[in-house]
Amino acid sequence: PFQLAGMAFTLAFVLAAASWLVRGGAPVRHLRQPAPVWLLGVCGLFGYHFFYFVALRNAPPVEASLIAYLWPLLIVLMSSLVPRAQGGGGLRWFHLAGALAGLAGTALIVTGGAAAFQARYGLGYAAAAACALIWSSYSVLSRRYAHVPSDAVGGFCGATAALAWACHLAFETTVWPAGGGQWLAVAGLGLGPVGLAFFTWDHGVKHGDIRVLGAASYAAPLMSTMILIAAGLAPATWVVGAACALIVGGALLAGQELLRRRG
Repeated sequence: PFQLAGMAFTLAFVLAAASWLVRGGAPVRHLRQPAPVWLLGVCGLFGYHFFYFVALRNAPPVEASLIAYLWPLLIVLMSSLVPRAQGGGGLRWFHLAGALAGLAGTALIVTGGAAAFQARYGLGYAAAAACALIWSSYSVLSRRYAHVPSDAVGGFCGATAALAWACHLAFETTVWPAGGGQWLAVAGLGLGPVGLAFFTWDHGVKHGDIRVLGAASYAAPLMSTMILIAAGLAPATWVVGAACALIVGGALLAGQELLRRRG
């Protein structure tokens, strides 16, 4: 896992650096950020992945993933702490209700309607909870640094890659991808989920409605499942239908203010 994270984050950093060079100017200016910005960015990106890998090694993936996916709900709850001067607008009942509906839908998607939490996996559950707390804290606190351009995320990716490689060398055995298909998969991770996604998320939490973003984030596991169904790798069941209704309905409920303003 750490090797894969190192490879993907390295690619993300290289692509970010290339974009800096293409657009002109000194690339180092994107790295000249205050220490608190670096601490927040690196702890957010690397800290989340570190504890997620620990969680998956010490608890069943279903329960660990469900606990880790508390982060959108925590974002909605923490948004009440964001001052209005920084884009906060207060927490309303429909924000919380929408996030809870999304969490319920995600629970159906991840568990298939059944989960079995056991005390012997306490370490893994605690690590998964740390994932949720780290990513939600990173997302909400990023609002305080809205003036920092999203290009800085490229530097965070570089630091995260270095830390991931260090953990790989300390804890894992190197296994390089076998064949072009696996290399393409690694490249896809570096371009999308470990690349562009972090830059767009940074822009969203700094300049968008963070409460709506939190509730809408529960669409991620739903979209993954729908892709599997479309590819014939997963069945379309009533559980998926119910999860879809809960997640989409929750996102619409949480975003009703935004929808009314645009209407």
